[in-house]
Amino acid sequence: MAYLKLYRDKLKHNYDYLEKLFEEHEIEWGVVTKLFCGNKDYIREVINLGAHEIHDSRVSNLEAVKSIDPKIQTVYIKPPPNNYIKEIVQFADVSFNTELETIRLLSKEAVKQKRKHMIIIMIEMGDLREGVMRDDLIDFYGEIFRLPNIEVIGLGTNLNCLHGVMPSSDKLIQLALYKQIIELKFSRTIRWVSGGTTVVLPLILRGDLPESVNHFRVGEALYFGIDLFTGETIEGMEPSVLELYTQVIEIHEKPMVPSGELASNPQGETAEIDEGLYGKTAFRAILDIGYLDIQPEFLIPKSKDIEIVDASSDMLVVNVGQNERDLKVGDMVSFQLKYVGALGLMNSDYIDKYIE
Repeated sequence: MAYLKLYRDKLKHNYDYLEKLFEEHEIEWGVVTKLFCGNKDYIREVINLGAHEIHDSRVSNLEAVKSIDPKIQTVYIKPPPNNYIKEIVQFADVSFNTELETIRLLSKEAVKQKRKHMIIIMIEMGDLREGVMRDDLIDFYGEIFRLPNIEVIGLGTNLNCLHGVMPSSDKLIQLALYKQIIELKFSRTIRWVSGGTTVVLPLILRGDLPESVNHFRVGEALYFGIDLFTGETIEGMEPSVLELYTQVIEIHEKPMVPSGELASNPQGETAEIDEGLYGKTAFRAILDIGYLDIQPEFLIPKSKDIEIVDASSDMLVVNVGQNERDLKVGDMVSFQLKYVGALGLMNSDYIDKYIE
């Protein structure tokens, strides 16, 4: 069976890198663990590093966090669905919000549970996913401040999460200005300008982050060390905290061009034939993983002699040239991963998860 491996030393290396970076800039931050899909072993590894704040988009995952360490501050990072209000107040200390009626329900439930529930109001800054429209913000906050057992601790935004709108100093300065306006208008103090995610990290490294942005929530950079502006690894970070290992279940020298009449495959694609490959052969290996677990484009071969051809539902086909490594049935082939690919693997019951 294919398996996913988390490297504890690489995870610690990236965590320490980020902790030092944020400390130098007086920024608070939390770890986004939604990639782990509630896997307690992996969540525990993050907590053991010293994380005091965990962000997730599934309330069941936050429940898992609280079962490991009730003292961890948990943050629910999408607008809460109404049918989970009770659980969100119970297991999330903080939630991201954009709908007044939802916040009223959170207030009512927080009163019932005799708890204070903290919220961060998300503001629409151009990417057109979640967020209150800026023209409505003052009236929106005015209504919220009247609600019992609700504490507004921040305002935030998400960029590059839907349409790919990239963060900039100008956008984040605008976000910080809204904090100042609200504080002056309502004589309140708002603790966080939560404008930071993995995509915003390069602004810190370039010295372009406005000082008023004082809160980040980071997942992808922690696990993949990626600069989302360039697609490259951030200097000093590890790109492969998580790696996939999958077994060779067949390997033969085969023609490089299929024979017979071609039609669409199960993915609805028709193969394009490179006529220059007629008459040529290469060793072709089949690995024990497929579309059921991951899209091939989210796999990054660790070895240069591995070329991904395509996959079926539960098998991945790769060319290995002349098989200079002498791969045999039973050998393991490893891959680095892109974020969405790792997310699918973590959510698969068919993939074992280990810690190195």
